[in-house]
Amino acid sequence: MPTNILMPALSPTMTEGTLATWHKNEGDKVEIGDVIAEIETDKATMEVEAADEGVMGKILVSAGTEGVPVNEPIAILLEEGEDASALDQAPDPSGGAKAQSPQSEGGNGKPEESGAADSNAGGSSGETPPPRNNAGADPGGKAPPAPKTSEGKRVLSSPLARRIAEGAGIDLTALKGSGPGGRIVRADVEQAIERGTAAKPRPETAPAEAEKAPASAQAGPKAAGTGPDPRQLATAYGIPFTEQKVSQMRKVIARRLTESKQTVPHFYLTVDCQLDALLKLRKELNAQGEEAGIKLSVNDLIIKAVAAGLKKVPAANAAWAEDAILLYDRADISVAVATESGLITPIIKDAGSKGLGTISSEMKDLAKRARDNKLKPEEFQGGTFSISNLGMYGISDFAAIINPPQGCILAVGKGEQRPVVKDGALAVATVMTCTLSVDHRVVDGAIGAEFLQAFQALVENPLGLML
Repeated sequence: MPTNILMPALSPTMTEGTLATWHKNEGDKVEIGDVIAEIETDKATMEVEAADEGVMGKILVSAGTEGVPVNEPIAILLEEGEDASALDQAPDPSGGAKAQSPQSEGGNGKPEESGAADSNAGGSSGETPPPRNNAGADPGGKAPPAPKTSEGKRVLSSPLARRIAEGAGIDLTALKGSGPGGRIVRADVEQAIERGTAAKPRPETAPAEAEKAPASAQAGPKAAGTGPDPRQLATAYGIPFTEQKVSQMRKVIARRLTESKQTVPHFYLTVDCQLDALLKLRKELNAQGEEAGIKLSVNDLIIKAVAAGLKKVPAANAAWAEDAILLYDRADISVAVATESGLITPIIKDAGSKGLGTISSEMKDLAKRARDNKLKPEEFQGGTFSISNLGMYGISDFAAIINPPQGCILAVGKGEQRPVVKDGALAVATVMTCTLSVDHRVVDGAIGAEFLQAFQALVENPLGLML
């Protein structure tokens, strides 16, 4: 009997993903353990292995499709000896007898007209469509076609949502969808009806009036507080631009950092650390470890100093949990790594108990696999404290955004020659500016300052890192 291959949940928090690549084509033989596809999540691209053997009967979701919900069928696997006629017997995950491809229900291969693709996706968001009659049509009548935005893009919406919106006079282009991939579902339309804030589109402005109106006034519907549409502004003022597709990772980065700045009360503490003793120790350790292939970076020593500082001030190694403050028993240090797709933070787990050589080798391995999109979810999810080091880019001083639910992130600038006063006399030292961003719900100013003092002492007297 045919078996549905479902969109896998590659992490505990994953709800949808992008089907990046198929490694098997229709008709190909599939063995248990074969890599059949690659799935792009918010932070990595991961391979999917076959759990059953057979023949790839039908691919339901094409490569490059974004916003595919977890547990949605993406392909149908046939048993050995079964032919294409057996595809009709594939189980329907919604409880029916047949799993239909997005273009099979209407018979004309046009999901927009038949509503099949939209109803399947809408159902995965908890939207229950009305029962169908024997002819397969909705008793409430055919849903209107999906509207388009001012840029000509189709508004993702389920047939039921479009039909309710049509009857209530709701402008779907003014709504934000809560379904997979931002799809507008019935609940979104019903909430708009209750608010009474979404109306039919305004009549078009006469050409002469439109020319006089400022670009911001001509912009289409936008979410509250987001400002005018940059595309329309650029077009209105004749500014050339190229659109770059937003990756799943970049979407998650944008959402999480926006949430952080809107919901986490940040405050900042800054300290200057003299690096000369640390740089001397690093040179000596690298000379000793040359034969073993150990080459420590300044960042490796900073990771160790942060972990050791958190041992001395454990109250700074904490997270806000609404009804409690979590005090972590170990320091799992998230270290920001820049990749082509965006920022990712692989974790040095229990860094306080590891030697500098171990931290260095682990960090090199994690950074390489982060740039190759090969990290496992448990290698970048979690962490108790973050470090963001832009010193190698020539940045002297900056403030980083906290990565919730963590309570702190340390922004590290470059080491540079600066004048300092030593024993009442002017001297020159290599100085590094570090700024601690703190969630004030978790860590008060005194605790943050105490941690920075401990960190500074370890950097300026680095032999303490060897203990």
